[in-house]
Amino acid sequence: MLIGLISDTHIPEARHELWPQVFDAFRGVDAILHAGDIHDLVVIDQLHDIAPTYAARGNGDDGSGGRPIQPFDHRLKEAWVLEFDGVRVGMTHDVPIPEYPPNLTLDRALLRYFGTTELDVLIYGDTHVEAIDQINGTLCVNPGSPTYPHNLETQLGTIGFLETSGGKAEATIWQLTGDGIAPFDWGKWKRPW
Repeated sequence: MLIGLISDTHIPEARHELWPQVFDAFRGVDAILHAGDIHDLVVIDQLHDIAPTYAARGNGDDGSGGRPIQPFDHRLKEAWVLEFDGVRVGMTHDVPIPEYPPNLTLDRALLRYFGTTELDVLIYGDTHVEAIDQINGTLCVNPGSPTYPHNLETQLGTIGFLETSGGKAEATIWQLTGDGIAPFDWGKWKRPW
């Protein structure tokens, strides 16, 4: 299966709607996971027109910064555990990566949100910084933000893809460009940790 990954869209705060490149890139995926800070449920509707969409409720969806609280929607939850091709995928908005032991650890966050540390993949957002890490046997993926990359001004940012097959998963990050998407240049940005 091919799963589209997106987070921190901040619509209509960042711009009136998502970049068209996002919709084009996700055509043909089997599902879309949005890791929160949507700010307008029309984004979920538009993505759901492409593929079944699951979204994590971000702090901005709960009224942070004076934003409107997003209403109940069965596609929007604090945390999800989904299975794709035998791969257990958890998704929530904010987790402590990097870890700051002893209090802020990934295991503690997984127990809080999912009641288990037994996930193959964790999809998260919040930082607007794209990341793919392997922590304690869990593939942790933050697709970054397509609209506010690295919390900068509105500009073309990043999305991700998760490919699952036979109980295994592989993630990639892609940069939105003027005419589509391109593989993300990891050397362009220095990781904050």
